Amino acid sequence: MDDITQRTPAHAAGVNRWCQLVIGMLCMALVANLQYAWTLFVTPMSTRHHWSDASIQLAFSIFILTETWLVPIEGWLVDKFGPRPVVAGGAVCAGLAWVIDSYATSLPHLYVAAVVGGIGAGCVYGTCVGNALKWFPDRRGLAAGLTAAGFGAGAAVTVIPIAGMIVRSGYEQAFFFFGILQGVCMLGLAMLLKKPDARQAKAPNKKFIVTKVDYTPGQMIKTPLFWVIYVSFVAVAAGGLMATAQLGPIAKDWGLARIPMSFFGLTVPLLTATLSIDNICNGFTRPLCGFISDKIGRENTMFVIFIGEGLALLGLMEYGSNPYAFMTFAALIFLFWGEIFSIFPAICADTFGSKYAAANAGTLYTAKGTASLLVPLASVLSATGGWSLVFTVSAVVTIAAAIAAKFILAPMRARWIGLRNQPAVVANSQTRLNHWPEQTGE
Repeated sequence: MDDITQRTPAHAAGVNRWCQLVIGMLCMALVANLQYAWTLFVTPMSTRHHWSDASIQLAFSIFILTETWLVPIEGWLVDKFGPRPVVAGGAVCAGLAWVIDSYATSLPHLYVAAVVGGIGAGCVYGTCVGNALKWFPDRRGLAAGLTAAGFGAGAAVTVIPIAGMIVRSGYEQAFFFFGILQGVCMLGLAMLLKKPDARQAKAPNKKFIVTKVDYTPGQMIKTPLFWVIYVSFVAVAAGGLMATAQLGPIAKDWGLARIPMSFFGLTVPLLTATLSIDNICNGFTRPLCGFISDKIGRENTMFVIFIGEGLALLGLMEYGSNPYAFMTFAALIFLFWGEIFSIFPAICADTFGSKYAAANAGTLYTAKGTASLLVPLASVLSATGGWSLVFTVSAVVTIAAAIAAKFILAPMRARWIGLRNQPAVVANSQTRLNHWPEQTGE
């Protein structure tokens, strides 16, 4: 009996952290449509209001910029007040954004909705990833990957219903209905979130070199190592974002978008089927590659996967005019791209500590916003050199990032952490951090 009693608290803590992970995944799945279903609305909005694709895609860039560049602030709020109020606020903003979209009759209205949606998505994304890193310091890659998988694969469940409602009832009704549905569901889940206390904390993964010091965001951004990681994130995120935002126009230009494709007795347009498969691949790769990186190391995983993405981009460029090749290489792009949203948060926490993981990971996540600035550039490149130029540039940058991860980042990070893990340095750093405002909240 005594044995069982002693094991019960640890067992309860283990169950609790997996419950928190599942709740975070569900929240991420519900907010995913704001990014991954966007391409379904571009053509209907252009047809209805005669807005150019570039003008509509500017709203997508505004959304990404707002989502990513405010995450450091949202992460700080999570570290201070806990995940519950931040996700609740994000749920309200996410739902409101699509309601505004449903009534938008001018581009400024569309851009306002993009800002509101970006705030909502950032609150949910930054909070859930940061919370997972805190609950699972021993399995950061897997935990961040599973959480990010909700964002990557969540839209796969609703892409076909959204596309169907756009056809049947118009894009305005789809925006309104799914905006309300997603917002209400996220708000309910937010009430169940909390952060771990000291009794529930786990030891970090000791298989690879991990920092013994918790760095604040201000300290982190002063290190050259952070900026090496940041530039790598930007380089790889750019190619995937361009594919995410431009897949619809590319399929339309190549005459593939409306080709009927049959799967398991269901016939849908090629673009709709491709987006569903892509989102599944985008979600599946995040926990898989996070798990692999926990086993073989972050930089080794980055080297293999980034090269894979570059080759997939070149494959789509060369063979994408074939419907089946288009679907295959588009899926591979998402498969190789999506892992950045598990590996980069994990490598950030490994390098800069768990205590301020939400704010630190949020600061690094702004790299996605920086990369989004290249999305409109893709339209410019395609106008001058066709989509082939877009894919070539993206592939070269991605492969360069793979080589840099293996031969620049890996030795630099090992040397930097090794020097700062010396006992005297750790003691001095912890003394200075004691003056940082104490964090509270659930």
